[in-house]
Amino acid sequence: MAYYRQIGEVPPKRHTQHRRPDGGLYYEELMGEEGFSSDSSLLYHRNLPSAVVDSTVWELPDLETEPNHPLRPRHLKLHELFGGQEWQRHDVVTGRRLVLGNADVRISYAVAGAASPLYRNAIGDECVYVESGAGVVETVFGALPFQQGDYVILPRATTHRWVPQGEEPVRAYCIEANSHITPPRRYLSKFGQLLEHSPYCERDLLGPTEPLLGAGTDVEVLVKHRGSRGIVGTRFVYPEHPFDVVGWDGCLYPYTFNIAEFEPITGRVHQPPPVHQVFEGQNFVICNFVPRKVDYHPLSIPVPYYHSNVDSDEVMFYCGGDYEARKGSGIGQGSISLHPGGHSHGPQPGAYERSIGVEFFDELAVMVDTFRPLELGEGGRAAEDPGYAWTWAGRGPQG
Repeated sequence: MAYYRQIGEVPPKRHTQHRRPDGGLYYEELMGEEGFSSDSSLLYHRNLPSAVVDSTVWELPDLETEPNHPLRPRHLKLHELFGGQEWQRHDVVTGRRLVLGNADVRISYAVAGAASPLYRNAIGDECVYVESGAGVVETVFGALPFQQGDYVILPRATTHRWVPQGEEPVRAYCIEANSHITPPRRYLSKFGQLLEHSPYCERDLLGPTEPLLGAGTDVEVLVKHRGSRGIVGTRFVYPEHPFDVVGWDGCLYPYTFNIAEFEPITGRVHQPPPVHQVFEGQNFVICNFVPRKVDYHPLSIPVPYYHSNVDSDEVMFYCGGDYEARKGSGIGQGSISLHPGGHSHGPQPGAYERSIGVEFFDELAVMVDTFRPLELGEGGRAAEDPGYAWTWAGRGPQG
């Protein structure tokens, strides 16, 4: 991200002695991307960060996927995945249910009321959108408060845990990459500063504010990582608590960005989805559609035109407001629509005409466009509305 921060105690020059009050040394750790050639931070530990006393298998939940075949648009009702009060015993890490995935990205959903175990994703960055609820993500970099509407960006290999607070469940829409997740390149200067045409700036990105020092011995950390046949899990045991960093500085760290801080880009006629982009990863982008004034040409049609994304699958997560283009389809709060490449999609019948003269859209949605086909995970299959594909025609194969 190239947005420098310093938290806690660090020495005046990197890779030099940093001593404790008693004269002993703190242990410097470089956490960096792309083999010492991209963003990094230097963390100063009380204990050796590489010391472990045990390593056992962590059995992951069902991550198998099935192709979207026969090809069809899908409607997935994520709020149906967690019923009753069972969310109170679930956490944001182990309670995830895989909805969609491919070789580049996995999309899961969790509803949680319990604190998660300590966790580290060694496969890629995570971007978690908080549909509802609040709490703190405790990380090796420090405490990171979160609230409804936050994107929580967690760099690869960041040790952390989710701690919900309050009576409301944390509804988490989890986007796990096999790569890094960054602001779009076109928003950045050649040195990494967010430019004037970007719909957000560094002031909107909130990182940890102070070190978080944990206590305890023989502390377990769950690690998701690559195996020879796919994604596997390991349970490490550390002799001392890994939250032992007294200070750090650099450009790599977790942060939050609230969707309400996104400044929408509008025009006289309908603007294409790239103007709504907020982040990107390898072979996918993340966009958000926020409440905004809409097209002001006297002959404009504010809802999207029908379109064929010939190179991508489009996943829309509806998380607030009233999405004009989907009225009459059964889609509501907590719904996902999957519109795959190879299928032309657009507004529901009547929405095209109804939108004429509308000046404002009160809608909130998070979109992921992927450049490889998405497959259905266990959670996606369990949450499907089987009639959605036929809503444009008004009848299905039995009609």
